[in-house]
Amino acid sequence: MHYLAGTDSVHTTASICDYLEDRATADDTVTVIATVPPDESNARRDGREALNVAPIRLQAVGEVETDLRDGDPATVLLEAAAELDVDELVVGVHGGAPDAGPGVGTTTATVLGEAERPVVVVPHPER
Repeated sequence: MHYLAGTDSVHTTASICDYLEDRATADDTVTVIATVPPDESNARRDGREALNVAPIRLQAVGEVETDLRDGDPATVLLEAAAELDVDELVVGVHGGAPDAGPGVGTTTATVLGEAERPVVVVPHPER
């Protein structure tokens, strides 16, 4: 299996890893993409920190790739899913910002509505 995980925070990556630790195996690949708006240094730092979590948490997985990309998160994830021909997308219920409201965020809603492959939405841990 090839999983594509979309993240914007350490919290989101941790939730995605919680889900994948019980599913992904040594035969699988996990590609983790953090998407950030161009020219936002804080968002870039947060994205890099979010990407650092996955290789540590998913050591039992065959291959863990990380990538920091600029652009609209939903567009980037949908394009990457097609480009990499992934089997499943995994995203957080909403952005990892501490002030994110309840319910499904706009990026997740767009991915759910437009994806051409299975999408798993993971909850955030209690903060």
